[in-house]
Amino acid sequence: MSDFSLLSNPEIADRIAILRDNIRQLTEQAAAQSGAANEERTAERIAIQNDELEALVKEQERRAKKT
Repeated sequence: MSDFSLLSNPEIADRIAILRDNIRQLTEQAAAQSGAANEERTAERIAIQNDELEALVKEQERRAKKT
């Protein structure tokens, strides 16, 4: 999802919490795994999660400035 304006404030907060937990878990998995293919795949998943997290945090900050 890229249009986060459709989400409510609680939905954004929930999604941020989920993404942070996902990134934490992926980081732990990356530390436990070996092999270039696994590392590349995990790094890609982390990057996608980070991009979404960044967009959600920006939306949350934008909304906070409006109030």
